[in-house]
Amino acid sequence: MLKHDRMQVLIVFNRLRVDKMKFAEIIDETNIIPELKAADKKGVLEELSEVISGHNSSVDKHTLVKVLVERERLGSTGIGDGVAIPHGKLDSIRQPIVSFGRSREGLDFDSMDGQPVYLFFLLVAPENSSGYHLQILAKLAKILKSSAFRKKLMEVETREDLYDTIVKTDDEP
Repeated sequence: MLKHDRMQVLIVFNRLRVDKMKFAEIIDETNIIPELKAADKKGVLEELSEVISGHNSSVDKHTLVKVLVERERLGSTGIGDGVAIPHGKLDSIRQPIVSFGRSREGLDFDSMDGQPVYLFFLLVAPENSSGYHLQILAKLAKILKSSAFRKKLMEVETREDLYDTIVKTDDEP
C-alpha cells in the first residue's frame, strides 16, 4: 500500500470513529463537577484537570494544566454563549477524555463574546490524534449550539443528571 493510500485509509477510519463515537465512551460520570469552586480561568483548568488525573493514572495534573494554559495563550477557548471548551493533547494517553464543570455564577474566561462562562467541557486527546481531536471539538461545539441543551445543563441538579443529559445527545442525529 502506498503512503498516500495509508493516509486516506486513516482519514476515513478516523471519520468513522468520530461518527460512531459516543460521549458515553469519553466522559465518565466521575469526571463531572456540578459546581466548580474555582474563581478564575487557571482555577477552572486545575479543577477540571484534577478530576481527570484523579481517575486516570496516565494523566499528570500539572502537565495537563501546563498544556491547557499554553493553549489558552494562543487564544481563549471560551466560544461564547456561556461556554468554554479548553483542550489539549498529551502523549501519555491513548483515548480522548472529557471532563465537565459548571459554574452557576459564571466566570471570566476571556470568552469571545466577553460574557461569563458557566459551562466548561475539557477535552484531552492523544498527541497523535489531530483529526479525531478536532472532530470531537466540532461535535461538542455542535451540541452546545443548542440553547435548550445549555439551559438543561444549567437546570439539572445532580452529577448523575448532568451525565445523563450529556450522554443523551449520543442518541440525537
